[in-house]
Amino acid sequence: MKKFALALVLVAMTAGIATAQEDNFSFGAKVGFDITHFWGKDIGHKVQPNYQAGLFIEYRATRNFAIAPEVVFAAQGGKEAISVGTAEAKFEATEKYNTNYINVPVMLKFYATDDFSIDFGPQVGFNVYSKSTTKLDLKGKALPEGLNEKYTTNYKDATNTVDFGLGLGCTYNLSDNAFVQARYTLGLTKVFKGVDAKNGNAQIAFGYRF
Repeated sequence: MKKFALALVLVAMTAGIATAQEDNFSFGAKVGFDITHFWGKDIGHKVQPNYQAGLFIEYRATRNFAIAPEVVFAAQGGKEAISVGTAEAKFEATEKYNTNYINVPVMLKFYATDDFSIDFGPQVGFNVYSKSTTKLDLKGKALPEGLNEKYTTNYKDATNTVDFGLGLGCTYNLSDNAFVQARYTLGLTKVFKGVDAKNGNAQIAFGYRF
């Protein structure tokens, strides 16, 4: 929560600076649908649906260039196929990772037209939740004593607190207030300690400027 509060303070400070030129300044909220996964040699690359929601500000420095920092809660993670059990009773299973973040992207926007921008910039994320859910595929087999069909593992201590990435996407203004946005954010740092697995996040979002 301290990291989230700090991020909000930074956004508020930027907003205060920008109010000197109110015509070039806007703020609002966005929500979206995400397809997330991990990439790297140590973990499966299966995707899973997720979501995001947050706040943004945008300062239009010139007709063609703007900067837009955001504070977004993003549910992220991925899936992989694993085997669980003993040699006598082995089961195929799906392990679903839920690694949720408070993300702070700072997007540099090039407006090719008044309504369409190409967006690129760095992102820092702060992990707030990290667990996995393993579900066995029984396929009619009897479940051995001591083995659960579904169980949860807490990965918080094994997850790196800070995540860095780069985002690339575009924004189309539907009106003076509403817009749609597409973006892919490529994680550059390891999600889990000592494991080559990094975040990937494809996003479709809808936003509204107040």
